[in-house]
Amino acid sequence: MKILTGNDLKTGAVTWWDGSSWSLHVEDAVDAGEEAAAIAAREEAARRVNSPYAIDGTIDADGKVRPAHIKDRIRALGPTVRPDLTLKPADPEAGNWVI
Repeated sequence: MKILTGNDLKTGAVTWWDGSSWSLHVEDAVDAGEEAAAIAAREEAARRVNSPYAIDGTIDADGKVRPAHIKDRIRALGPTVRPDLTLKPADPEAGNWVI
């Protein structure tokens, strides 16, 4: 499965090709298949999206589209760092944490 991603020209927000336009929600992404490169070129030329590119996608257990690679999952679902989960060196368990 190939899905298309890029960035919104006005806001820079991550966008996903939904088959007819661009969505802010990765769940709306559709399989662009062999047409991915052609769609990306057409959409960029029409200035509807910035730097679109095809990535590998998967369907999760709930039937939702998800990027296959961790980099694109982070782009889709937001940052992985939360202040309440940061490493605290004084914590006696800090050496056992897997980051």
